[in-house]
Amino acid sequence: MGAYYDEVEIEDMAWDEDKRVYHYPCPCGDRFEISRKQLANYEDIATCPSCSLVIRVVYDPLDYEDEPDDDDDEGATASDGEDDGEEANDSDDDHFEDALDRLTIADEQPRAVAVAA
Repeated sequence: MGAYYDEVEIEDMAWDEDKRVYHYPCPCGDRFEISRKQLANYEDIATCPSCSLVIRVVYDPLDYEDEPDDDDDEGATASDGEDDGEEANDSDDDHFEDALDRLTIADEQPRAVAVAA
């Protein structure tokens, strides 16, 4: 996506504890919103629910790398949230390990694979 209304630093956005999103004022009168889960998934586009404008959020993805799922934690205690986060991280770790298992870095020549046209 190339047409952003603006680029905004995450530090300039406000955290809304009730909605569990960062927000920033939109010229239409509403506000751009982006969740911590979106940031953890390397999404950097905050949208306005009332108009078509979007902004690019400038942030360090590593700050949100270990973020538990917000959807599963609503109304949960701090200890419950940690357990849910660990389960989610286990499945992410499995995907990561699967990718590592298929990764090959060697001095071997790449194999040619015949493909029917």
